[in-house]
Amino acid sequence: MKHYDTILIVGSGGREHSIGWKLLQDTTKKIFFAPGNGGTQNNIEIDSSDLLKLCEFAKQNNSFTIVGPEKPLSLGIVDLFEKNQLPIFGPNKSSSRLESSKMFSKLFMRGMGIQTASFSIFSDASSAIEYVKSSSKKVVVKVDGLASGKGVFVCDSTKSAIEAIQKIFNDNEFTDSRNKIIIEDRIYGDEASFIALCDGKCIIPMATSQDHKNIFDGDKGPNTGGMGSYSPTPLITEKIGNKIVEKIMSPTIRGLTDIGIRFKGFLYAGIMIERGSNEPYVLEFNVRMGDPESQSILSRMDTSLLKYFEAVVDERLDSMPPIRWKDKRSVCIVLASRGYPGKYQTGKIIHGLDSRFDNDTNVFHAGTKKNSSGEILTNGGRVLSITSLDDTIEGAKKKSYSLVSEIHWGDNEEYYRTDIASKGIEYLNSTIRD
Repeated sequence: MKHYDTILIVGSGGREHSIGWKLLQDTTKKIFFAPGNGGTQNNIEIDSSDLLKLCEFAKQNNSFTIVGPEKPLSLGIVDLFEKNQLPIFGPNKSSSRLESSKMFSKLFMRGMGIQTASFSIFSDASSAIEYVKSSSKKVVVKVDGLASGKGVFVCDSTKSAIEAIQKIFNDNEFTDSRNKIIIEDRIYGDEASFIALCDGKCIIPMATSQDHKNIFDGDKGPNTGGMGSYSPTPLITEKIGNKIVEKIMSPTIRGLTDIGIRFKGFLYAGIMIERGSNEPYVLEFNVRMGDPESQSILSRMDTSLLKYFEAVVDERLDSMPPIRWKDKRSVCIVLASRGYPGKYQTGKIIHGLDSRFDNDTNVFHAGTKKNSSGEILTNGGRVLSITSLDDTIEGAKKKSYSLVSEIHWGDNEEYYRTDIASKGIEYLNSTIRD
C-alpha cells in the first residue's frame, strides 16, 4: 500500500457515516467526507459525482479514498484515481456494470450459470405490456440503470405490472434507465443480503444481514433505499452461506476475470432463498456496501476494517485472517421524512439527538445537515439510522426503538417501520434450519 496521510470517504449517507465511525477505531489519520452530512466531521463541499474535484483533493491531501455510493463508481472514479496513481477502494467502471446495468448483470449470470430468475429484456412499453399480458406468472419489473433502490416493482397482478411499465417508460422518472427494463419471473421465498470483500482473486464474506426494502410494515408499499436491517440473519445458515460462496460469489469473480474484469471492492448479492428448496437465487448484484446493511454489519465487526480495505487494494486478501465478529446481534432502524420515497419536506430541526443511550447504540446520519447555529436539520428522505447491539435480536430491537421514540422533528414529520428485525425473531422460532 502506497503511503498516505489522510482518508477521504466519498458519499453522504448512513453507510458512509458508519464506515467513517468504524475507521476512527482503526486509525489516527484525519478522515474527510465528501460531501458528508450533519453527523460527520471534516466535510468538504464536493459532490460525490464531481470526480475531477475529488481527484484533485485526494492529490493535494495524499488521501486513501473509499467510495460509498454506486453513482461515482459507475462514472469511473476508480479508473480516474488509479490513472493518477491514487489509492482507492472500490470497483472500476467495468466492474460496476454489475449494478449500473441490470441487463449486463442478468446476461452475465445467465452465461455463467449462476442461479437467477428467468427474464426477458424490453426497450419499449408496448412489447413489455404484451409480454406480461400473455404470461401466466407473476413478474418483477426492474429498471436497467441506477435508481437508488427504487427501480424494482414486485407485481401482484398483470395490472400492477402494466402500471410499473408505464411508470418507467412514460413518466420519465428513472433518467438512468437507458429506456430498457428487465421483466423476470417472480421467485417466492425470503430475501437476505450477502456481502463479501473481493480483491479480484480472493473473497472474504462479511457478516450476513437482512434489509427491509418496502416503506410499510409487513413489506407493503413501494421499494425504498432500505428502512432498516439486522445482522446476522438466521435465514442464511452455515450450509446456505457455503452454497452462496460456492455457487454465486466465487463463480462471479472468476467469470468477471475470464472476460477481463478485475473486481476489487464490496460485492453485494441480494439473495432470495426459495421457499421449499432452500436454494439461493441472485435477485441483484450491487458493487458497494449496502445501506442500511453497513450500519448493522459494521457495528458487529471486531477487527480493523482499514486493514481489509488496504489488503483489497494491494490484492492480498488471501493473506488476511477471517474477520472476527462480536457475539452480539445488531438492529438498525431508519428514521425517514414522512412522504418518502415520494415527496417530503426538509429543513426541519431534529430534536432528541442528545438523548442518553448506552455505548452499544449509535445514531448514524444520512439526510441531515448542520446550520450556522449548530442545529441538525433534515436534508433528505432517509434521515437517521438508529443502530443497537445486544445479546439477542429482541434486545437490540428494543434498544433501537427506545431511542427512535425520543427523536422527532416538525409536527409528526418523521416516519419509521415498526417491524424491523421481526423476521429474524420469527426465523429463530421456525423450521428454517439446516
